[in-house]
Amino acid sequence: MKNFLIFSFIFLTFNALSQSKIDVPQQFALVAQQYEGMLKSHQDITKTPQSTLPDGLPRDMPTEWWCSGFFGGSLWYLFEQTKDPQWKSAAEKWTMAVEKEQYNTRTHDLGFMLYCPFGNGYRLTQNPDYKKIMLTGAKSLATRFNPKYGVIKSWDKHDTYDYPVIIDNMMNLEFLFWAARESGDKAFYDICIAHADSTLKHHFRPDGSSYHVICYGENGKIIRKKTHQGYADESAWARGQAWGLYGYVVMYRETKQKKYLDQAQKIAKFYLNHPNLPKDKIPYWDFNAPYIPNEERDASAAAVTASALLELSKIVGGKQGKKYFKNAEEMLVSLSSDTYRAKIGTNNNFILMHSTGHKPGKSEIDVPLVYADYYYLEGLLRYQALVKK
Repeated sequence: MKNFLIFSFIFLTFNALSQSKIDVPQQFALVAQQYEGMLKSHQDITKTPQSTLPDGLPRDMPTEWWCSGFFGGSLWYLFEQTKDPQWKSAAEKWTMAVEKEQYNTRTHDLGFMLYCPFGNGYRLTQNPDYKKIMLTGAKSLATRFNPKYGVIKSWDKHDTYDYPVIIDNMMNLEFLFWAARESGDKAFYDICIAHADSTLKHHFRPDGSSYHVICYGENGKIIRKKTHQGYADESAWARGQAWGLYGYVVMYRETKQKKYLDQAQKIAKFYLNHPNLPKDKIPYWDFNAPYIPNEERDASAAAVTASALLELSKIVGGKQGKKYFKNAEEMLVSLSSDTYRAKIGTNNNFILMHSTGHKPGKSEIDVPLVYADYYYLEGLLRYQALVKK
């Protein structure tokens, strides 16, 4: 009887832990304390929080920088979790800080810049002004699509190539799907399908990993395949794999086309089964970096991946869905630990430490990154929603 009671206690304890290994409200309480410091240190809304400079000072960027919408988006997540009006006011302020970017046709990153802040703001408040701004922004983004190439142009130029397309661009399609629904303009939807199909055809290797940059030539001819921010052209840059996974999960959600779900699962299989993925599930900045295990991690890649895997777990369900959930949970547990989550008042008031932006370019190496914070908070909210069911 005694052994039975001990077994029952262990089973119930394990079962309770398996239901929720992260105290999401507690994590958000810590985030709130940290971001109070961020708000105090950032009064000028023309300079958005980005990262940390090599000398330890904050790295702030103008609103035309591709990451300018993440801070406002994170503030909306804080408001969503806490219902505290101070975060709503702050989110409104930092969302409107990037309003003028709705007219920006020089970048493909308007999904990040506009949909993260305005999209979350509209979802939570139904502010009609936000909708109008986003629809204008979607039209600006659509100008970068050339039907002769079948893809949205990323950078205006890369080296000697005039039509580069990066895997990150998959992250902007969610914005265009929203615009298609809200405007009734199917052209936005068609752009998403064309871009995703071309990316599916050209960006990926047989093992499910992806290149970073595909350089298109006249009428869509492939000139070169590169991995600009990774270790080598044939290596698997960690955040690139995360962008692809997240993007194809969205593609399946919006279209229910099986080929997109198959691709998402193929990317997840590559990522989760890679022999160089550390035990704590926070990847090195590139899966093929030459000096593993003495290479920098990328918490931002883990945050994006965890959020994507949680949605994928819900879609797939069953045994495989549980596997995706477990891996995402392990990533969030690691990110919520003292190893990756900064102490209050440190880390220039960012939440997460140990991200890597562009190591080959000697930029943002082992630093906080604003988008790591954003996808971490999104992941926590998705995790909480799944655990509560």
